[in-house]
Amino acid sequence: MSHTAESRLHDALNAISEPLVLLQGDALVHVNPAALRLAENLAGAQGDPERRLRELVSHARADSASRSLVLPLAGDDRALALLLDYEPAADADDQELELALARLNTVQEQLVQSEKMASLGQLAAGIAHEINNPIGYVHSNLGTLQEYLNNLFGLIECYDGVLALNGPITAERRAEVAERKRAIDFAFLVQDLPPLLAESREGIDRVRRIVQDLRDFSRVDRLETWSLYDLHRGLDSTLGIVWNELKYKAEVRKEYGNLPLVECLPSQINQVFVNILVNAAQAIEQRGEIVVRTGAQEGRIWIEIADNGGGIAPDNLKRIFDPFFTTKPVGKGTGLGLSISYGIVRKHHGEIAVDSQVGHGTTFRITLPQRQT
Repeated sequence: MSHTAESRLHDALNAISEPLVLLQGDALVHVNPAALRLAENLAGAQGDPERRLRELVSHARADSASRSLVLPLAGDDRALALLLDYEPAADADDQELELALARLNTVQEQLVQSEKMASLGQLAAGIAHEINNPIGYVHSNLGTLQEYLNNLFGLIECYDGVLALNGPITAERRAEVAERKRAIDFAFLVQDLPPLLAESREGIDRVRRIVQDLRDFSRVDRLETWSLYDLHRGLDSTLGIVWNELKYKAEVRKEYGNLPLVECLPSQINQVFVNILVNAAQAIEQRGEIVVRTGAQEGRIWIEIADNGGGIAPDNLKRIFDPFFTTKPVGKGTGLGLSISYGIVRKHHGEIAVDSQVGHGTTFRITLPQRQT
């Protein structure tokens, strides 16, 4: 590989926020800063980061014949390392660079999709609860509707019996019909049927929206194309997915401005919203407020998600976008959410910034171009 092609490949590696290692045989040809930080964390103060990386690579290659893989680190649920095993060809610099970058993009997509599924796993119980609630009252309503229907059929049969008689309808027959209507509480039945049906339809629509939100969120990104997207729809969809995480912690206030359609990868942008909204809910200990604001200015749009939770300590604020950095207990997060969010926003040629004060709350601000260049 020529020096220019090699330099371009290394620059591409360094621009990625997830840990990536470039291998040639058993040699570490290049380690990006995120992978180096990961190795330093795993090796500890007295350890050798490069040796620790070699051990990870050795274990990964022993367990998999793949040349491109996502490596879960055994015993640490927060850590995933991206490894790219690269064997350069003798000639054809541009072709091998293109191949390496294509494989690099593939394992990046695997990590993004893995983190997305991890997010859904953490939200699964809440999503199931959000689906079970409307299903529960729809099921109950159907039982009541069946009872109402049986009563109405009985009343119709009573009318048919009266109409089948020859001659005028006697007072006795009229009294029989009136008694049947009284027995089934016909006046209440007529009053209760429309809202019962409306509530059932609302419940089914709620389930349908949740399922559609899940489909939009969990789709495989490589099948997704850049498209014009309504970010307000994305925010509402995301709020639907994480609602069970939010409703017990905070009031959600939406201050939407006038936004044009934005060119983006919708499911990836929605993943950024999920990560930030869930973090906002977890930052609130008892009961608080989350505010979602949007606006547009000079061809760029912005989204702010603010909470009045505990805030982030200054020392931690410098590291929140680092891969695998987390202040949550083991099992509560992978430490990749904000790192991947940062990478997604950068991929969209945007910016993500955070402002936080301990004891007062945190505000994330995402800025995106309206059109990709």
